[in-house]
Amino acid sequence: RSYYSIIEVGGMNFRVALDTASSDLWLASSACTTETCNAIPRYPLSYESPSFAAVNGNQTSFNASYADGTSSNGFIARERVTIANLTIPDQTMGIITDSNVTLTDRTTGLLGLGFPRLSSVNQTVTNSTPFLVNLAQRGLLEYPLFGLHLTRNTSGTISLGAIDASVVIQPANISWNPVVQFAPFASESNVSSYLQWAIPLGGFSVNHTRLAPMPTYTNVTNNMSIALIDIGTPGLYGPFQDVSRLFSLIDGARLVDTSGQWAIPCDTSVPISFTFGGVSYDLQPYEYIIGPAAGNPNLCLSWPMAAPLSSDGIDWQIGASFLRSVYSIFSYGINRKEPPMIGFYSLRNQTAAPSPIDAVSSIFEFISGISTVATTLPNFPLPTPTFTTPPYAFNTSVPTSNGGIVSSGLATSTYRPVLGGPNGVNASAIPTISPKPALQTLILTNAQGLLTTSTKTLEEPTVTLALPPGWNAASRPHIDTFAIFLVFALSCTRLVL
Repeated sequence: RSYYSIIEVGGMNFRVALDTASSDLWLASSACTTETCNAIPRYPLSYESPSFAAVNGNQTSFNASYADGTSSNGFIARERVTIANLTIPDQTMGIITDSNVTLTDRTTGLLGLGFPRLSSVNQTVTNSTPFLVNLAQRGLLEYPLFGLHLTRNTSGTISLGAIDASVVIQPANISWNPVVQFAPFASESNVSSYLQWAIPLGGFSVNHTRLAPMPTYTNVTNNMSIALIDIGTPGLYGPFQDVSRLFSLIDGARLVDTSGQWAIPCDTSVPISFTFGGVSYDLQPYEYIIGPAAGNPNLCLSWPMAAPLSSDGIDWQIGASFLRSVYSIFSYGINRKEPPMIGFYSLRNQTAAPSPIDAVSSIFEFISGISTVATTLPNFPLPTPTFTTPPYAFNTSVPTSNGGIVSSGLATSTYRPVLGGPNGVNASAIPTISPKPALQTLILTNAQGLLTTSTKTLEEPTVTLALPPGWNAASRPHIDTFAIFLVFALSCTRLVL
């Protein structure tokens, strides 16, 4: 599944998948007639939105490529973009005319939440900043951060400019991690800067037996393993040298695909954990098991998977399987004042670990509610896969740091730092937002004079996707109406995903 939000572009509503591993906003347009585009609502070029502004006569190319080999291509333009009550009237974005990217849940495109350096639009068009960074650079957020609360079976939330007070009960318990700087590419300036939402991984464990990561580029990263925190990744990926050692500690685990997939007994009860900033976060089997194999329902495919080595030095991708166990906060940092940070607030009851019996019960309850994974498991041991280490992509002569102060590319310096000031983190100063209740409790007196209590679900406003103002939905194919839940508080915004 993908996690998405609803944004307004040119007065029209669209669902966009959220991605912390990219920085650009793009929408599939009516000019894209591929099979994948025809299945989704699209930005209608025929509407001729009055807020649309061409860039170089629509001749500046936009290209987005992904690790699975898919891509989206088109041109760069400017449009009025709004998320809840926050608007950028001239946001640069990609208008897609050709794509083979499969979008689910009626999403039209993608909203990248990363740093400007990662943006292809930012590298191509002057004065082009990714949408959320643009909000922070214009001082439109209460604080330059966003918070994510992901769930497995229900709607999650994204809070812009503040953290969700209904989830984060004790802000002082947030554990903060400095974001890693990356050296420049050969063609860039000789200054390190922020590129990805990546932080040091301190270790990983199986049933509390801790293992130290083995970084791919030990000399370059000073023996530090780097993890990308990625909402767009469904599970967990790591280097073979780490993943194989992790599964060696799970009884009955075996490699079932040379791509790096392992299977484990479905009744596995041991937790795995990842350590960031000295704090370990447990995942129970129902959180890291993918599902039972169709050919052998007693064996379940499992995260993490081993992935090919990456030239950027990122060893691990930490996706939704982990992020559902925490409330995560991504702070962009403040120019000349505060570095970018990622905060984790555990959603787990820290005082009571589940017993093995409870863990097995939870996994079987989880498995009973999902479909088997269509796969054929080998009945013989597989050879150890080999992954070639590519040349390191960055300039190794330029020093890097974790949590360094930089002068540009982050939020405007008019913000007052609360996460990295001279006195450290001031948890009580982090802005919060409280959602409106989804249920309303009614206490009434009946005809007999007795008090009765009832509840009702509060109605939510609805939006129609990809419908231009004044147009009739009946004349537009692939139009759907959905409920959206928005909460406003100053410049803080909370949306249901």
